[in-house]
Order: sequence, then structure tokens, then C-alpha cells
Amino acid sequence: MQRKEYPVQVEGSMPYAKMVVYLWEESEEIGLKKRPLVFICPGGGYEMTSDREADPIASQFFAMGCDTAILRNSVAPAEYPTALLEAYAALKLIVGNAEEWGVDTGKIFLQGSSAGGHLAAHVGVTWKEKWICEKLGLTGPLFRPAGMILCYPVITSGEFAHRGSFVALLGKHYTDENLALTSIEKQVSADTPEAFIWHTYTDDCVPVENSFLLIEALKKYGIPAEFHMYPQGGHGLSTCDRLSAMDGGYGVQEECQSWVGLARTWLEMRAWK
Repeated sequence: MQRKEYPVQVEGSMPYAKMVVYLWEESEEIGLKKRPLVFICPGGGYEMTSDREADPIASQFFAMGCDTAILRNSVAPAEYPTALLEAYAALKLIVGNAEEWGVDTGKIFLQGSSAGGHLAAHVGVTWKEKWICEKLGLTGPLFRPAGMILCYPVITSGEFAHRGSFVALLGKHYTDENLALTSIEKQVSADTPEAFIWHTYTDDCVPVENSFLLIEALKKYGIPAEFHMYPQGGHGLSTCDRLSAMDGGYGVQEECQSWVGLARTWLEMRAWK
């Protein structure tokens, strides 16, 4: 395993913003020379980036044979669109080094949990935006995401919003216009990639309606989505096992642990075909 760490800085970035990449070592014994990459955005309400939704999740996808990258994006008081542009800057770095790192740029998957799910999905709905290309200094889109893997994501700025995420994200730019721009279900288009999504019915922080609204928007454009709703479980469960459990045991939710295996099946049908 190779571990690489890179600062990620755009206008408005905090000094700590960075990307950590975990790559499979090149080996003459292994025939596979290019691998899919899962780009991971930990949650934290745009007030932090959760350790529990970083390495524990990266380890699962690395074990599936994927390279992984974890974005530690700027959070409040950094404001929109800083985190989004940092995600693109990190992805530009990945694409630029893809040949050396052995990354298959046609199979880069976006993953995010909670507010990180919002950030990952935000990349998914904006990857063709002209202003993004201009900010990156590109004449066209950087790449097309192969898919999105979203865990109990923050999606809507409307009735079922996790309001704190949008307050932290927008700061002094908290306006109706910007709320609409950052409400993911309103930005879905025919170019949005397909998705694997899971949520719990009893999530008391980010209501499950967030996932429902995204699925409804994807369905409108005929974009495939696999969705799993578990009947029990709180918010921020990550891998749902001891790898990501907090002191005291919160986060262990046995009935939700199957999401990792289900995501693996979903991913293998797209990443290795």
C-alpha cells in the first residue's frame, strides 16, 4: 500500500484542507494495472470532517481492490463554493496522476456520508458546469463520475433539511438563491451519475426524506438508483461496526452492516466490467 498526502488549496481554503490517497502497490505478480478509485467525502455538517467516516470507509473499498482518496475539505467558517472547488481540485490531481498511480479515470466513484454525501452528490450534479471548468482552468469537464455511493446523505435545503449543514455551508451567503443552488434534488439532470444510497428510517438528524427526494429526482431522468432503507439506526453509522464505533459503542448497528456487502456487489458490477 502507498499512502500519499497532498494539500488542496483554492480561493477561501483553510490551511488544513488536504487529500490523503491510498494506492495499491504496482506488482509484476498482479495482472491488474489500473484500478477504480473511490473518492471519499467524510461528513460532519460542514463544521468538521469525521474521522469515523474516513479511514474506516476507505479500508472497506481498498479491500475491494479499489484505490481510495479521502478529502479533508475546508469547513465553516469557509463558505460555498470552497469545499466543492476543493473536491474538484483534488480530483484534478487524481486525474493528472492517473497514469503514474494506476487509476482508471473512467471508473472514479464518488462516496460521501451525511454532509459529505451532499458534497459528493454536489460533484455528481455539477461535473459538466461551465463555471467549474473555468475555475479549474479546463476547456471541458475534468471527468465523468462513474457513480455515487451515498450514506445517509444531506440532500435537500427544503422542508426536510439538516438545517445546520446549510447554515455552515453558506454562512453569510445564506440566501434563497444559494439554498436552491445547493439543494441537490433541484440540480439533478440527465448527466447525473447513477447511485447507491442507504439510509435508516429512524435517522433523527438527517431525515430519510433526503434520500427519497434524491431518488425521486433521479427517477425523473431515468437514472438508476439502488436504495436500501434500514428500519432501525441513528445517524452517522459509517461502517456500522467496531471499526467506526465511538467510545461507549455508538455506531455499532448490526442490522445495517450489510450495506458494505451490498455496495460491493453494486460496485463490482460497474467497476470491474
